Amino acid sequence: MEGQSVFPSGFCAFKDSDFLDACKELDNPQIEGWEFFTSSHGVTIYRMYNETSGLYEYKIYGVLDDVNPEVCAEVYMDLEYRKTWDTYAKELNETEADGKKVIYWNVNFPWPMWNRDYVYARTLREMDYNGNKVWVVLARSENVPSIPEKSGVIRVDDYLQSCVLTTDGKVGSKAYMRYYDNPKGAIPTWLINWGAKTGVPEFLSIMQKACRGYPEYQSKKQSQSS
Repeated sequence: MEGQSVFPSGFCAFKDSDFLDACKELDNPQIEGWEFFTSSHGVTIYRMYNETSGLYEYKIYGVLDDVNPEVCAEVYMDLEYRKTWDTYAKELNETEADGKKVIYWNVNFPWPMWNRDYVYARTLREMDYNGNKVWVVLARSENVPSIPEKSGVIRVDDYLQSCVLTTDGKVGSKAYMRYYDNPKGAIPTWLINWGAKTGVPEFLSIMQKACRGYPEYQSKKQSQSS
């Protein structure tokens, strides 16, 4: 097994074992203690109840049948491109603060709810695992005092996400994701859970479309800079 962070120096929020554990989910899903939640569009979702928050953490397994994993990983990491296809991203940028390289993400919520924002560390590793090349992205909220909360925006400080991608043996990607956040505020739990049930497959569908359009985006970007 080999792995290299795209940010090899300085602060790293994750251990080598975190990346290895995420890789294992591709071939051997760890779902003991998790309950089946829903399945649609080639995606199966499991969930686990968090007694502290009253919310659920989710594991997602599926296949993106016409997008190769390298392109999918590039799209996942490209914040500037995401601004062109993710209508929920009001602000999205990478910055260095308090000795940490972090991402600031301000998410549009529908009226009358306040927007939420996130400050989180994120690292990509390209790894060799069981003879296959695997792309692993780990993200987790970080406390960064120099990026204070904004008026009218609720700071989400309990957030984690994993994304693992490899070939499906054809032309697509085999994918695993793990996701949890606590949006806080007066949002009914049933609404959050409904959003997860409908929003995750919808997001993957939108991202798949974004992957298809990525070569054209890169071509335009190169022509504009030349």
